[in-house]
Amino acid sequence: MINWPLVWVLGLIIASRLIEMAVAARNTRRLVAGGWREVGAGHYPLFVALHVSLFCAMALTTPADRPPSWVLLGVLAVLQCARAWTIISLGPLWTTRVITHDAEPLTAKGPYRLLRHPAYLIVSIEIAVLPLAFANWPVAVIWSFLNMLLVLHRSRLEDAALAIRRTRG
Repeated sequence: MINWPLVWVLGLIIASRLIEMAVAARNTRRLVAGGWREVGAGHYPLFVALHVSLFCAMALTTPADRPPSWVLLGVLAVLQCARAWTIISLGPLWTTRVITHDAEPLTAKGPYRLLRHPAYLIVSIEIAVLPLAFANWPVAVIWSFLNMLLVLHRSRLEDAALAIRRTRG
């Protein structure tokens, strides 16, 4: 028996992540060609591994007969909209890497008016809600913890890299 809601949810999220990766790669190439620089590239593969392993863990450990929580799937849909809002707010500056240019002011529109790192918050909630939508508590706890460690490291790197831009913005 196949857990079709899980298959569809994972499929849609993976498809959206692949599209985001393609857009981010294009934006990154353009920004670097324009004189922007990447900070902390060494940790980036860990984020990719975290997300890929999350999807694998979900597929391998969620029982085929486990029904989803439709309320939590609704929360996940809202989070996808919030994620899109962060991407649209940054436009051609959006990337999945830490890319900066000291002479450019920081973006202060969309969710960036309210939070310094809205995407990190949204993704952190997604990483917990996705497995919880299928009552997969162990995956939610383990991957949320691993994500927290990576986000703490990355936000420190990003804050240090963006500090000069805050004083100019």
